[in-house]
Amino acid sequence: MIENVELQWLLSFKAVYEQLSFKVAAQKLQMPTSNVSRHVALLEKTLDLRLLERTTRKMTPTSAGAKLYHGIAPITLALDDLLEEVCLDGESLVGHLKIIMPDLSFLSEVVAEFCLQNPRITLSCDTQLNPTEGLLEGFDLVLRFGRGQLEDSGWVAKEVMRWPSCVVVAPQLNERYPMPQSIDELSKVPCITSLSVLQGMPWHFKNGRTIQVLSNYKVNSGQMAKAAALKGLGFAILPSHACETDISNGALLKVDLDHAPEDLVLYALYSGRKYPLAKVKAFLGHLEQSMKYMLQL
Repeated sequence: MIENVELQWLLSFKAVYEQLSFKVAAQKLQMPTSNVSRHVALLEKTLDLRLLERTTRKMTPTSAGAKLYHGIAPITLALDDLLEEVCLDGESLVGHLKIIMPDLSFLSEVVAEFCLQNPRITLSCDTQLNPTEGLLEGFDLVLRFGRGQLEDSGWVAKEVMRWPSCVVVAPQLNERYPMPQSIDELSKVPCITSLSVLQGMPWHFKNGRTIQVLSNYKVNSGQMAKAAALKGLGFAILPSHACETDISNGALLKVDLDHAPEDLVLYALYSGRKYPLAKVKAFLGHLEQSMKYMLQL
């Protein structure tokens, strides 16, 4: 029977099963929705089975559909791994690299240079600071920032770079609020926090200490947090290198507390396979070398 079934039909069915949407599956596969729908219909016709129950409101896998999905999922994964491994025998990397990462200039340079060095790599990149767990499916690599312990997931987390951080305050705000001496006192003054990234709140400090802070200014941007801190809108945790000039010229004051903030860490997360895909391994090596070069500047 396998000679009557095309691989793309199975890949389209797998994507639709995972997304429960022809439209979202088509976006993931980067093909027209009509093609994905036709592939599933041809597969059902060939097997003479209904694999997905469709209504105007929702889509539900049948028992036959669930059985087929759980059977082909590990096979397609193993096949993809094999193709990646075979590509290592060639002179250059080949494949489709799918990444989620923050929209930051230095990361943009790293990705562009990698693709320039590997012209047979096709790139799909989504820029987000805090991708949800379900969104990660279908991507090879996720770059994200963390402060403190990461949440448990089925992904392998590799530390790429670490930035020591400090708590700062503008002089004009310090005139209204005495300088905190402890993290408990810090919890009683206005602070600038992230909206959803870096776990938002609580704030994380060394030795596993955390505090809830008062905040009327929540942003998913280090630059916006720094700008707000300079305006005196609140105390902020910032990477030390990002505010050392402002501390030197007096625009910001460093707050010495009984516990130092946790470092800001850039993590690379990839699927928890027995080994990373060749394209992922190559990109991680390129990223690490690029970050080392940046530190030397």
